[in-house]
Amino acid sequence: MAPHRTWLTLAATALLATAATALPARAAGGAAGTGSAAEAGPALTVDLSAPTHPISPYVYGMNFTEEALAKELRLPVRRWGGNATTRYNFRLDTTNRASDWFFENIAGENANPDALPDGSETDRFVDQDRRTGTDSVITLPLIGWAPKERAKACGFSVEKYGPQQSTDQWAPDCGNGVRPDGTLITGNDPHDTSVEIGSEYVTDWMAHLRGRYGDAAGGGVKFYNLDNEPDIWHSTHRDVHPAGASYDEMRDRTYEIAAAVKAADPKARTLGPVGWGWSSLTLSGSDQQRCAIEGCWSNPPDQAAHGGVPFGEWYLGQMRAYEASHGVRILDYYDNHWYPQAGVFGGDPADPGDAAKQALRLRQTRTLWDRTYTDESWIGQPVYLIPRMKDMVARNYPGTKVAITEYNFGALGSLNGALAQADVLGILGREGADLATLWDPPTSGQPGAYAFQMYLNYDGKGGRFGDTSVLSGSADQGRLAVYGAKRNADGALTLMVVNKTGSDLTSPITIDGGAPGGTAQVYRYSGADLAAIGREADLPLRTTAVKPGASAPRATASATFPANSITALVVADTVPPCAPSGLRAGATTAHSVALSWSPAKDNVAVKGYLVSRQSAGEPVKTTEVTAAKATISELSPGRRYTFWVQARDLAGNLGPKSAPLQVTTPRR
Repeated sequence: MAPHRTWLTLAATALLATAATALPARAAGGAAGTGSAAEAGPALTVDLSAPTHPISPYVYGMNFTEEALAKELRLPVRRWGGNATTRYNFRLDTTNRASDWFFENIAGENANPDALPDGSETDRFVDQDRRTGTDSVITLPLIGWAPKERAKACGFSVEKYGPQQSTDQWAPDCGNGVRPDGTLITGNDPHDTSVEIGSEYVTDWMAHLRGRYGDAAGGGVKFYNLDNEPDIWHSTHRDVHPAGASYDEMRDRTYEIAAAVKAADPKARTLGPVGWGWSSLTLSGSDQQRCAIEGCWSNPPDQAAHGGVPFGEWYLGQMRAYEASHGVRILDYYDNHWYPQAGVFGGDPADPGDAAKQALRLRQTRTLWDRTYTDESWIGQPVYLIPRMKDMVARNYPGTKVAITEYNFGALGSLNGALAQADVLGILGREGADLATLWDPPTSGQPGAYAFQMYLNYDGKGGRFGDTSVLSGSADQGRLAVYGAKRNADGALTLMVVNKTGSDLTSPITIDGGAPGGTAQVYRYSGADLAAIGREADLPLRTTAVKPGASAPRATASATFPANSITALVVADTVPPCAPSGLRAGATTAHSVALSWSPAKDNVAVKGYLVSRQSAGEPVKTTEVTAAKATISELSPGRRYTFWVQARDLAGNLGPKSAPLQVTTPRR
């Protein structure tokens, strides 16, 4: 049984947005350039001369992905998280499902319980990741409790605590902790289900994982989440932690557990404080609990007691203070979850809702980046989550990375959900997030899976979106979003274009700063075929005059992007390097000569050089080097040799020969 989420409950209590404007009614799909139905679309621009930044491969992660999909996508990272992971006993392979399922201890489906802890749920999780070449994120407990036994137990026994509003149909003595009159049962005994644990538990568990898989530097578990949404323990785990976690408790528990992680595996990376959402950025669990009752939102008491500093800022500052005092960084990623609060979720992932909800879902991706977008929910203000988190880190603990280990924009079983997901993946890379893992991922064959495939394996042969973000823009990102990146392995330019409208859009494309090739391969996912990514006809690029002030030619094209579609444009580098110049000889002996030359220029990057030589009556011999110099040996005394050099770029394009150089080796 997979862990359940709390955001459904939280979203139900939020103030929902007013009705959104519907998309133009039109069937999804259709091929590019199918006639007069296409509308003029916004201009798309790319500037390859502008500053770039790396795209972390870890932004394409998921929680609990099935093995077939993880293998197909070459999934970079997978998280074992959720409410049930807050209370997990690795020795017993047993979780407590908290408020998700009647606060019950439920044993893992272990084939051989006598062999535990070997073969536990988390062992099997890491085993799968090793088979698919995926890095693992494992959630460690900060809460201080773990299940006491494998046998069924529950936090609110009906026999012990009286009648309750709801009980487990398969275990009727287990209730939800709410009396029939709606009041919460309090004063229950945490030992009904759990036993106390501390840092020694984490140390022992990590020793077990290292024993099976090695340490983080040697291929073992690389990432550890510092619990899961501790700021709502008072709701999700109230049978053992009824009081909201305070500023000081979160600091102290993080110091204890994160320090234990670093002592056990110094190269392991930690992620915290793993808040549930918007409120987590500014409020402790104590303030969230108390102000929900007392309405003290304008002056939260725990925040006031800490100088009025918002919780996230204070937490980062405390982690920085620990490193200053102890010389050890115990927090590597500032981690916060994100679920849109504006009513985009439904019960069926294949049902995206009506046109208004679909349009709202596509607008809600702006909460991740857009400082001008006012969130259409009870939040009622700009969120710009990734820039906000990065700003918080820069002010309070520079060098900390940014993670979102749970997010979901809904309807991943539909084309509309796939469009939103493709947009999110582009945003994560463009905005410089460092790690992100989708909660409740799609299965292979669902539209949401194809959104990932467009970035990670668009051609079924390992074709991936680039790993260096380049400046790309749309005149109307809300209608036609574009994301650009260079692929380091071969210098290809990759563009991901998401048409969020119900109309075909024909847009001009301009690439400045040196387009890497003359045509773009086109891969597309749309309503024309929800079961496959299509390979479309290549898109020709036209080279035009140099942009004023630019040093490289401009490439232009016009393309039609079908309604509700995701299109990958892959511009392979077909431009060879220039010929190297200045070939000259240095130290020369009877059997060797030292050559050097000026580095060749290329529109992307030179990978290496082929140095060729020939002497009368001998075949051409070639040596490949990476630097603009080479010492050529195994020569014969007293012979004349002709040398020339050619440059090869990342894509394998071989440039023209340099001017020849003749060298005669001295006689003995």
